[in-house]
Parts: sequence; C-alpha cells; structure tokens
Amino acid sequence: MKIFRFLSFIIIVGAIIACSIAIAQPSPRPPLWQVYQKSLKSAKYVDLTHTITPTIPVWAGFGQPKFSPTTAPKTGKAYTYTKDGFEATHYNLPTDQLGTQLDPPAHWNPDYPAIDELPPTFAIRPLVVIPMQDKVAKDSNYALQVQDILNWERHHGKIPEGAVVFVRSDWSKAWPNPKLATLTQFPGVSLAALQFLHLERKILFHGHEPLDTDSTPTLEGEAWLLRNGYTQAEGVANLDRVPETGALVTIGYPKFQGGLGGYARYIAICPPNWRYGVSIGQLPEAPLAKAAKPLHWDEKIGVRVR
Repeated sequence: MKIFRFLSFIIIVGAIIACSIAIAQPSPRPPLWQVYQKSLKSAKYVDLTHTITPTIPVWAGFGQPKFSPTTAPKTGKAYTYTKDGFEATHYNLPTDQLGTQLDPPAHWNPDYPAIDELPPTFAIRPLVVIPMQDKVAKDSNYALQVQDILNWERHHGKIPEGAVVFVRSDWSKAWPNPKLATLTQFPGVSLAALQFLHLERKILFHGHEPLDTDSTPTLEGEAWLLRNGYTQAEGVANLDRVPETGALVTIGYPKFQGGLGGYARYIAICPPNWRYGVSIGQLPEAPLAKAAKPLHWDEKIGVRVR
C-alpha cells in the first residue's frame, strides 16, 4: 500500500513538473511571424501610387475632383482645430476612376464582381516588372508584345502563376501634368500580350502606367479583360524604382459597395539589399514624427498643404 501511495505521489509530482516546464518554455513563433521577422521586416518598401489631388490627370468625361473643408450640417461652418479640436476634408470625387486604380470587371460587365466583391486573396502577390521604356522612348504609342514577355522570361524565368505583372513605360514620369489625360497616343499593352499573360501564364492581373490599357479605337485590350472577368491596375507609378523580379506587391483599395473602380495603393516589397525604398524601423511609425510645419488649408489650390 505504501509503495502504491509513493508511486502515485511520484506520478503527480512528475505531472506538475512537466506542466511547469511546458508553461516555462515559450511556444515557437508562428510560421507567418517568422516570415515577417526573417524577410518582411528587413525588406525595402517602395510606394507605386500617385497622390490624389484636385489637379491630377482625369479623363474629360469625368471631370476634376474638388476638395474642401468638412462643414457641420447644422451650422454650415468648417470644423477647426481651434474651435472643435479636429478638422476633416470633404471630397467631391466625380468618379471612382481616379489616379492609381484597380479596375474590377464590373467596370465593363455587370455580370462580374464589383470592387467590394473581389476576394481578399488579392492582398499580396509576386511582382513582375516588364520594361519597355526604351521602345516607348522611340515610339510613344508602343504596346507590349508577346515577344517582350518571352524576352523577360529568357532572363528571369517563367512568370509565376498568380503573379501581378506591371509594365514599365516611364509614362508616369510626366505626372501630374493634366495634359496626360488628353493624349490619344500613349504606351499600351497589346491584346495578344494580355491574352498570353492570362491564358498561358495565368497571372492575377497586369498593371500599366497610363490611364487606359491601350490606344486602340475600341480599347480592345481593356474590353477583353473586363468583359471576361479579369481585373487590371492603371496609373501605376515608380516602376523604375523596383526590381524586375524578386519583389512582392501589396494591394489595397477602399471597399465601396458596387464600386466600379478603386482608388488603389500598391506597395512593392523589395529585397533588403535593393537600392530604393525604406525598411521597417528606418522611419518613425508609432508615434509618427511631428512635421516641421502644420497642415493648413490653401484656398488658392483647394487642398491642405504644409
């Protein structure tokens, strides 16, 4: 009987010690947190997005956006830091096709998803940048061809399935000149190239710097894409500051119900040794750095400036 009690005691003590050890030892970091610590934290981040202002290039059929201070409905007076402790901005946006965008297929075909119906899996993807700026320098109306894609693959390997492909033309270097929206000739992506990327390489979507996919009379590339359930990025910027291969792209946009366009923000996540961009920890984030000058409303240009 004494031996049985002793063995029971030993078992109980052993269980207590085992539990204590289990509690004392921290669990291993979750795999995705390890990805952040080992890769994303030291990566270089490059913004590929234009800032929306009242004077950005916009197709004449839409009209220009207008900004103004937000006013109280009861008084009609603008909120101020002095009187109310805060300020806000009223945006009169004539269209959801402004600046850097993400076009959902419902923009041209109501049978396919609107911007709020796109799946959350769009959030992050491998980024491919195909350059054609040298050809555009000789022909401002040049459109990406299948051979350009094959030439890229000859140097970098096959485009990964599900990737985002951005086409570099350097067209956006003239941004925000309003005349850009009036051009009838501009760099594009040919229908054959679009069909190759989607049907052969099965990419998620492509993006380009101009505000339209191509300069054909019927916008044949954009028509094929959106009428068949594909999305596209427009008005992309800073493609000269990201590598042609090896980066990721994060994709964000407002979730307007039934929206037919998306004010998008694209951020390239580049290797740590990339020469452009900033890494986490290089700039103040929480709290953010105090600016040298406060924001104030500029009546002349209709926007807040420092």
